[in-house]
Amino acid sequence: MGIGMGMARDSRKAAREAPPDEGACCCSVEAVVSVDERGQMVLPKDIREKAGIKPGDKLAIVTMKQGGEVCCVSMIRVEALAGMVKGMLGPVMKEIF
Repeated sequence: MGIGMGMARDSRKAAREAPPDEGACCCSVEAVVSVDERGQMVLPKDIREKAGIKPGDKLAIVTMKQGGEVCCVSMIRVEALAGMVKGMLGPVMKEIF
């Protein structure tokens, strides 16, 4: 194990143990997964349970780019994404029609 691995593990442990701060970033490292030769990965059981993700649920994959390259990959429940789109487009569409 390199020096970086120990530091990363220590900072993840500190992030889990620290009390939530309303002004702090809402992101944290929850798990590290590997991509297999078929491009598949497993979302760990404890993460699925925390998020209430069950077999058959649909998740949208959302990417963010910085400098033209993907720097972040996120998953959002399709139902939540549909609600966000309706919330943003609904008022605009009412004004148009």
